[in-house]
Amino acid sequence: MNFETLRKLQRRHLMAIPYSSLAYPLAEGVDVVDLDDDAVFARSVVDGRGGACYHLNRLFHRLLRELGYDVTLLAGSTGEGRQNFGTDVEHMLNRVALDGDEWLVDVGYPGPTYVEPLRVCDAVQTQYGSQFRLVDQGSGTALQRRGRATRWGVVYTFTTKPRQWSDWKEMEENLRTILADPGREDTQEVLCGRTVADGQVFMRQRRYLTVRDGREQVRTITDDNEHRMLLSRILSGDLD
Repeated sequence: MNFETLRKLQRRHLMAIPYSSLAYPLAEGVDVVDLDDDAVFARSVVDGRGGACYHLNRLFHRLLRELGYDVTLLAGSTGEGRQNFGTDVEHMLNRVALDGDEWLVDVGYPGPTYVEPLRVCDAVQTQYGSQFRLVDQGSGTALQRRGRATRWGVVYTFTTKPRQWSDWKEMEENLRTILADPGREDTQEVLCGRTVADGQVFMRQRRYLTVRDGREQVRTITDDNEHRMLLSRILSGDLD
């Protein structure tokens, strides 16, 4: 139980298990709070289908706790999430206290972010060409990222208040209300991503984003066959 093990666990998890909104189809219903950990483990990890933050970070929290780490559940939010769900308890992540330091640990975010634990401090930290910093916003903390050719931008905001699974009940209820709307016209949201040896790869609807050594490239995929192929490669890990 040390930092090097924690670092390897986060990075290898991100490389092995994808973020995937497709792993749990909306037609099956929405469960954020009362999840069956064993069933989620079977689908997300054993079958390698991945999941959302509340699947992946929930299982990772359990893993770290069983390994003996001092781990606390935290809640965060994105601008998109606040707009859609109307709550600041949206994103799920973990904090680990280790040898006098505290570290943010996150294996469930569908966009460019830190792939190894991030120390909770005022310093700018660099990982694989990307820079990260934590900025106090009074009511919380903003995690910001800057690539080699991009400006500082907010990944998500969070508070250090310890959370329980039940704190996500409002988000769950709001999401169920959205899905029950008879006028809802959008289909299953496509949010998929995976960490690779030299960066990260994501698909957000038809927006294909790669981050290599801190440099981002984005293009819109208009061809259906290419879209299916790229999704398949992200989900299978065949990205060499």
